[in-house]
Amino acid sequence: MGKIFYVMGKSSSGKDTIFKKIQERLPELKTIVLYTTRPIREGEKDGVEYYFVGDKELEMFQREGKIIELRSYNTVHGKWNYFTVADNQIQLEESSYLVIGTLVSYEKMKEYFGGENLVPVYIEVEDGERLARAVERERKQESPKYAELCRRFLADTEDFSEENLKKQGIKRRFYNENVEKCVDEIVLCIKEKL
Repeated sequence: MGKIFYVMGKSSSGKDTIFKKIQERLPELKTIVLYTTRPIREGEKDGVEYYFVGDKELEMFQREGKIIELRSYNTVHGKWNYFTVADNQIQLEESSYLVIGTLVSYEKMKEYFGGENLVPVYIEVEDGERLARAVERERKQESPKYAELCRRFLADTEDFSEENLKKQGIKRRFYNENVEKCVDEIVLCIKEKL
């Protein structure tokens, strides 16, 4: 039986970079592409980072009972939804997977697939460093959205509180002070679980 290795952490903790480096080092892990109703960002590709869909597609998946987990955020730009669809991407009898998400989505995936099939990979970065990274990334956008950056940063404090991490049984943390060292530690952990 395969496992789902679930990468998560606060915004600007380096999840996307770490996720891509793990993919390069462990190509045998399949990925799951999540869905979102938020606008596509510069440099993103539909079907790679997310499937970018509209509210009508989300409503169709809900009517068909295909939503595994759904998170909605009231942003300064309107309501954005992120969700996982039971669309035959995940076949644990055949493969192991690498996924990126939030603590809430991790909880819902555990409920759907069973806690024994999910392995949390929690990335942590000191808050000051994380904020500096977020501002630098936003500056590079054609239309920086600093208010949304601040909203996400503050929401993460609550979403990834020590109490919530403990509730989900997340004890191990991978500190992203040096991305290569962090990836080395994660890859070793994954190999031990496979």
